[in-house]
Amino acid sequence: METKEILQKVKTGELSVEEAEQYFRRQPFEEMGYAKLDTHRKLRSGFAEVIFCRGKADEHLLQIFGKLYSQDGEVFGTRASQAQYEMIRKKYPQAVYDPISRIIKIEKEGKQKKGLAAICTAGTADIPVAEEAAQTAEYFGTAVERIYDIGVSGIHRMLSRLDTIQSANCVVAVAGMEGALASVLGGLVDKPVIAVPTSVGYGASMNGLSALLTMINSCANGIAVVNIDNGYGAGYIAAQINCLAHK
Repeated sequence: METKEILQKVKTGELSVEEAEQYFRRQPFEEMGYAKLDTHRKLRSGFAEVIFCRGKADEHLLQIFGKLYSQDGEVFGTRASQAQYEMIRKKYPQAVYDPISRIIKIEKEGKQKKGLAAICTAGTADIPVAEEAAQTAEYFGTAVERIYDIGVSGIHRMLSRLDTIQSANCVVAVAGMEGALASVLGGLVDKPVIAVPTSVGYGASMNGLSALLTMINSCANGIAVVNIDNGYGAGYIAAQINCLAHK
């Protein structure tokens, strides 16, 4: 339960003061031996803990997934494989998997999305990383506009959607190759731009290093850069910025 929910139940008499006190006295993490789940993260930061699925043993992933779901009524995992999804779905048939973003989740119904974040890609090959960003922002309550395939090799495509991009509370620019999209967007908007270099490109792109260096060295103002292919990190920051703007 969330803090406000507990306090409301105390107010209505559904919980006693002593029962609520016991909840708040719990240690701020749950020891599982192989993992320490940060059950108070949402209380501290506003967003609950997320699972990085890749590399986890099946049994560990299944138990972590179930524990977080039982704590908050929803759960979100990144970089999940199809096999991991099939394993989780056997116990949690309500789980949803997107093979493009590799996100697996159980989400509360009727969740409201507020504000606006524009998620932009230079090309279609950047969409998997962009979808990780978009779905992360949406899971954390942000309305998202997807604006894909507007790279600088056809800049008129970007200009045709400029009104929408400029109206967003923040912009996520996802690009591989030379990574120029972030610089162009940074010069056209008065909101923060979160640049995401991707590992898309030919040999000299060095698996995203070329785009990363371009974005870090951008002459446009208001650009922050996350790690190569880190759509989740960009979506998280976009949700934080959007929450501040919406307030």
